[in-house]
Amino acid sequence: MILTTDKLTKKYKAQTAINHLNLSIEKGSLTALLGPNGAGKSTTMQLLIGLIQPTSGKISYQNQLKIGAVFQTSVLDDMLTVKENLQIRAEQYHNIAKTRVKELIDQLGLVSFSKQTYGNLSGGQKRRVDIARALLNEPEILFLDEPTTGLDIQTRANIWALLKDLQTKQNLTIVLTTHYLNEVDEADKIFIIDHGTLITQGSAQNIKQRFANNLLSVQLKSQKDLQAFDELEVSTFCKETNKITFSPESSQQAIHLLTKYQTYIQSFEFRLGTIDDAFMNLTGNEVR
Repeated sequence: MILTTDKLTKKYKAQTAINHLNLSIEKGSLTALLGPNGAGKSTTMQLLIGLIQPTSGKISYQNQLKIGAVFQTSVLDDMLTVKENLQIRAEQYHNIAKTRVKELIDQLGLVSFSKQTYGNLSGGQKRRVDIARALLNEPEILFLDEPTTGLDIQTRANIWALLKDLQTKQNLTIVLTTHYLNEVDEADKIFIIDHGTLITQGSAQNIKQRFANNLLSVQLKSQKDLQAFDELEVSTFCKETNKITFSPESSQQAIHLLTKYQTYIQSFEFRLGTIDDAFMNLTGNEVR
C-alpha cells in the first residue's frame, strides 16, 4: 500500500469531524473519497496531505513518498503567465530538472496558452495548469479536491482523459473527492464517508452491485395486459396504468423477463444501477 490510515480521528472541540477512519490506498490506483456535504471528505483530504494534524490515529506513507495536490482554490498568481507561474514553483523544490517545466507544458497541452496570464485563462485551462504545478516534483500520489467543479461537460471529459493517461502511463496514484459521481464509475477503490465515519468501501463495480438497483421499465400495449404479470419472479416491481417498473437482479434477468412477456410489451427501457443510486441508498435523500 502507498498510504494507510489507522483509526484516523479529527475533533474540533466537541465536534468529531473524522471518526476512527481506516483507509488503504494501493499504488497506481484511482481512489475516490465520497460523501454528502459536511461528511468529512475535505477534512480527510487535508489530513492525508498534511495540511492539518489528526487528533488521534495514524497515517502511514510509503518511504520517501512524494505527493502533489490540486486544491479547490488555486494557489497560482493571476498576474503571471503560465510559464512564469510554473518556473517560480519549480524553483521552490530541490533537484528539479531545468527541463521539467517545458516537459509539463508539452505533456499537458499548455503550449498554446503558456505565455498568457493565468488570470485570463478559461476554467479548464486553469485546471490543467494547476495539475501541471502539482506534478512539478514528479509525485507518486496526486490528491485532487473536487478538480472539475464548475467546469462544463466537455472540459471535464478532457481533464479526465488527461488524468487517466497520467495514471496509466506513469502509474500515478490518484486520490480525489468529487460531487460528480459518474467520474468515479471505474474507480479502483471508493470510500464512502458519512458523518465522519466510513460506511462502505470497494471498487466502483462492487459498490454498484451491492447497493444500486437496476431498473427495467416496460410500457404495455394495453392496460388489460397487466393481469399477465400477476405472478412475477422479481421481488421488486411497481404497477401503474399500463406500465410496470422492475428491479431485476441482473441484465440476464431483464432479458428473461422481456423474452417471457414480449407479447404484451410495446416498449421498454433498461439501465444498470449507477454509483449515484448506490450513494443515495447509502446516505439518504435529505438535503445537507
